[in-house]
Amino acid sequence: MTDAAPRIPAAITTERLILRPFTADDLDERHAYRSLPEVARYLYHPPLTREVCATSIANRGVHAGWSADNDSLLWAVCRADRPGVLGEVVLTLTSARARQAEIGWILNPEHTGRGYATEAARALVATAFESLGVHRVFARLDALNTASAQVCERLGMRREAHLVESDLDGDRWGSEYVYAVLAREWPTA
Repeated sequence: MTDAAPRIPAAITTERLILRPFTADDLDERHAYRSLPEVARYLYHPPLTREVCATSIANRGVHAGWSADNDSLLWAVCRADRPGVLGEVVLTLTSARARQAEIGWILNPEHTGRGYATEAARALVATAFESLGVHRVFARLDALNTASAQVCERLGMRREAHLVESDLDGDRWGSEYVYAVLAREWPTA
């Protein structure tokens, strides 16, 4: 991606959170929220089974590399002051040549409304730019997902596109927004 090898951190810490790779021990907590219809509502796929959650943790929980298209880093979002998984954030290298990465986040509904999604996403975007050599981070979300649109806007991402009826969600044609931010636009501390 860049001349310098990307440095994937073992964990990412914020004021309240720790982002870390999932482990097999997180399966029950991850499945508890990923199996909920209200969590899958804007994801264009049905709620995840326990088996799919286990496979995803096994395949994506190990952060083996960040150099090829579709490499992804899946992080458990945990409170720093107590055990347990609040949700997840993921960064996928969609184009190694163009240094483009897609970010996503999912929180257990029990933990929404407290700013955790914004805090975790902000930390992951900063890592993408500062450690992984990404040029552009973007998020695709269902146009009805106002909570995620607000997260994007709090991160300083601009809405670049409104894709009308771009995907089929069961029987419903879903429209999507694409938000993005460039490395040179990201505030550095």
